[in-house]
Amino acid sequence: MLVLTTILPHVTANDDVEACLSVIGEMGVRIGQSEDLGADGGLALDTFMEADDLAMLRPVVAGLLAGKAVDFCLQPATDRRKRLLIADMDSTIINVECIDELADFAGVKAQVSEITERAMRGELDFEAALKERVAMLKGLPLADLQRAYDERVRLNPGARTLVRTMTAHGAKAFLVSGGFSFFTRRVAEAAGFNANRANTLIEDGDLLAGTVGEPILGREAKLAALREEAANLQIPLSATLAVGDGANDLAMIEASGLGVAYRAKPIVAAQAHAKVDHTDLTSLLYFQGYRADEFVID
Repeated sequence: MLVLTTILPHVTANDDVEACLSVIGEMGVRIGQSEDLGADGGLALDTFMEADDLAMLRPVVAGLLAGKAVDFCLQPATDRRKRLLIADMDSTIINVECIDELADFAGVKAQVSEITERAMRGELDFEAALKERVAMLKGLPLADLQRAYDERVRLNPGARTLVRTMTAHGAKAFLVSGGFSFFTRRVAEAAGFNANRANTLIEDGDLLAGTVGEPILGREAKLAALREEAANLQIPLSATLAVGDGANDLAMIEASGLGVAYRAKPIVAAQAHAKVDHTDLTSLLYFQGYRADEFVID
């Protein structure tokens, strides 16, 4: 038994979902009941279907809904609620790439942002790209880190609700970032994560030294964090959820039980189990079968 969860920012897009289900039904798949998950202002539906060939159906659904204002997830109907959340920070849980905002204060945002974009697309080695960008921040006053956090960093819509709801229902939530611990500590507290991991900017008195602590937390370290935290909880990887947007998130997304690409680069969106392009991070709760009246909102 599979379940297709569809989340629409506007109920008018439901015609696209109905057309998709019609095509799947014509393929011989028995379409069962649909359940309204109670989305506020849009529409979130679980549609159950008697099918087991997820590998065959997932690309079919993706093709039918391509270009439509629909976020969706097709997965087995059992064991949907995950017990561990591993989340990227920059451009996933928060609205910006912190290193780009620091570069703005240093007067080198154009150069740094270009490298960031290429690294997130998987065109550059992450560790080398991080070192190159951090070197451009040498001499930046430490006070500008707090200024960047206060003036630029905001939780993305649904981030706190996602974390607070999962942890309220017994899951653990970890923020794992290729960015910097100065920001992850603050973002983790703001969103309600249990713990965080990130890179460390080396200081030289009241200024940034232009170097980053090693070993650098990148793609493989994020995957290791997923495996380590799952082992600590004594749960299989199938009971985990990972979300991110850049190439350094891809390994943990692929290895998790449910890997979600959030407004992600093409290389990530193509490999993730599900993606969110049109709605907010509460979609990850609907994917797990949570109803809107179960959300923890504060």
